[in-house]
Amino acid sequence: MKILIADKFHADGIVALESVGCEVAFEPATSAEQLEDVIRKYQPNVLVVRSTKVSAEAIRSGEQLSLIVRAGAGYDTIDVAEASSRGVYVANCPGKNSNAVAELAWGLILSCDRRIPDQTADLRTGRWNKKEYSNASGLMGRTLGVIGTGRIGMAIARSGMAFGMNVIGWSRSLTEEKAQQLGIGFCDSLQTLAAQSDVVSVSVAATAETNKLIDAKFLSNLKQGAYLVNTSRGSVVDQEALELVIKEKGVRAGLDVYSNEPGSGVAEFSPEIVNLPGVYGTHHVGASTRQAQEAIAAEAVRVILTYRESGDVENCVNLASQTPATTQLAVRHINRPGVLAHVFQVFGDARINVEEMQNVIYDGAHAAVALIQIGGDLNSSQLDAISQNENILSVETRKIM
Repeated sequence: MKILIADKFHADGIVALESVGCEVAFEPATSAEQLEDVIRKYQPNVLVVRSTKVSAEAIRSGEQLSLIVRAGAGYDTIDVAEASSRGVYVANCPGKNSNAVAELAWGLILSCDRRIPDQTADLRTGRWNKKEYSNASGLMGRTLGVIGTGRIGMAIARSGMAFGMNVIGWSRSLTEEKAQQLGIGFCDSLQTLAAQSDVVSVSVAATAETNKLIDAKFLSNLKQGAYLVNTSRGSVVDQEALELVIKEKGVRAGLDVYSNEPGSGVAEFSPEIVNLPGVYGTHHVGASTRQAQEAIAAEAVRVILTYRESGDVENCVNLASQTPATTQLAVRHINRPGVLAHVFQVFGDARINVEEMQNVIYDGAHAAVALIQIGGDLNSSQLDAISQNENILSVETRKIM
């Protein structure tokens, strides 16, 4: 199996892959613009990336490409639609960087409250300004609003509790009962959370549903001087609207992610928002600790080797949740060559597509049952045509609801 790692990747992961006979090409400095040519050069079966953006053109250049592994949780940097259209699996490594991201989120929260970067900058220029920095609000007893209550969000919440904060949460799946189990307050809407929070931390995946989830309406409901921290994805926050409330309401922001980030590790990048007073930024490095990268590399290796050995893709993110199938056939048959070819010929003649199939072999391998989901209906003559094969034992149909 040929594997192209087109990004930084822990050395232990490379050793693990090579030790079992995988052919590994390691190109950690690959930019998004270079990726198409690099894939064309190596023609890998598997592509591994961290931050490098994977475009439709890059995917199309991989004639042998069948699996893309995002060495991290989010996968919005990959053109998943193009991968799906070409039958390429996309998998991620969820939950392996939760603590690392939560740690950075808290660095940003503390920076917002104590203005640590500003103090450091003044000291480096020889300026002592204790008077200016002696008026921090403090965090104990204040309210932390967590948007997204998955692994990262709850890691941030637990640290908030340790700081003596009142923690409230919102997510699309959060219920009042679940919030009680988690030990946090329940918010039935984003607007409620915004109005009650002194500090807001955003930890949701980048999807079509979460695009600009933190919009002008949400931001207008924030308290004067509240803190907003985003360690998820830049697309989740309306950056222009955030700039406005920073200027008009004294909101402070801790940002690890931005709109239109560069597609590689080193580039020119000058978003206006990072120059505003009260904004503290980092370089999309939430998951970038040695601990996290060791765990992510181990998970990526596990996904790849499972795929190599069984064909199964762990953590796959682009399998259809529902197919166009309308009918399922259970075709019980003698386990001999040509039987399923006969069945498929009937489908082909009827211009009916097979959407999903599983062939289950019984003990002894003498007989099997093919569970076939199709996008259409067979008439009685077509069902008779299937049954005419001497190796077909029975054919049963049922509608898929």
